[in-house]
Amino acid sequence: MSDNATSVERRWLLLIHQLPSKPAYFRVKIWRRLQRIGAVAVKSTVYALPANAETQEDFEWLLKEIIEGGGEAMVCEARLIDGLSDAQAHALFDAARDEDYEAIANEARMLSARLVAHAKAEERADVRAMTGRLRKRLADVAAIDFFGATGRLSAESLIAELEHMLIEDADMVEERQEAPPLKVADLKGRIWVTRKGVHVDRIACSWLIRRFIDPDAAIRFRPGKGYVPNPGEIRFDMFEGEITHEGDRCSFETLIAKAGIADPALHAIAEIVHDIDLKDMKFGREETSGIASLIAGICAANPQDEQRIAQGAPVFDNLYQYFRAKRG
Repeated sequence: MSDNATSVERRWLLLIHQLPSKPAYFRVKIWRRLQRIGAVAVKSTVYALPANAETQEDFEWLLKEIIEGGGEAMVCEARLIDGLSDAQAHALFDAARDEDYEAIANEARMLSARLVAHAKAEERADVRAMTGRLRKRLADVAAIDFFGATGRLSAESLIAELEHMLIEDADMVEERQEAPPLKVADLKGRIWVTRKGVHVDRIACSWLIRRFIDPDAAIRFRPGKGYVPNPGEIRFDMFEGEITHEGDRCSFETLIAKAGIADPALHAIAEIVHDIDLKDMKFGREETSGIASLIAGICAANPQDEQRIAQGAPVFDNLYQYFRAKRG
């Protein structure tokens, strides 16, 4: 392991929060969100993540959600000194992911047994559908497996064996509801402002702005919280931005809706960006894991935001052409 990786592992982000007693569903919702982003509890109301730009973004969105729900929260960066070592913290993450992998492995074994015991086409179709969902669950867990838990290998091999037993079905393309038409002219000639340390959602938004809204758009990078826009500026993927997360939509989805762009290829890209950014595998497209790796590599190799956007643009250009050709 490199020195850089070691230094990242020894920096931690802590979410310290207090939730209102009611409504009960809000507490369950926050707990599920914490599980989804891979956070582990180090105290009853303190959750940890390894520190990097992406995990900080995950905690900041969750902090915003907690405060809007009537709770209290803060995020801090910490170095473990006493009471809990780095190795013990790593073990907590590995144990959580191994539990997830074991559940996946057990389900894969059950599906394999069903496949062997039943030869009917209906039963095989049911197993095939469940196997697809299981593969998506594995990708979801792997995305938050920060330290490489050992259980992944077993789960991966069991699913691969199960997939080998099945006959591939033709791809199914789901039609998405198109956004209502809005005035794109209102978005032209603006200075676009977003947070520093761009990742997939902001890279995709920047590409969309310059490709489909305003080819000459200026994009500026500012600190995320408390930024007051100047005249002519429009904020995107910022906490109080004009174009940002809305409900379960990521900023890229919101931008498509506000721009009124009814393009199935863009909606397909939006599903990929959504799943990478929100980590909820809502759409589960097969291309998602590959694009996630490409964007992660771009961010790792390019410290400057404009560099990341420039390097990310060809990825989304090619992805856009891929979906256009696939649909055509």
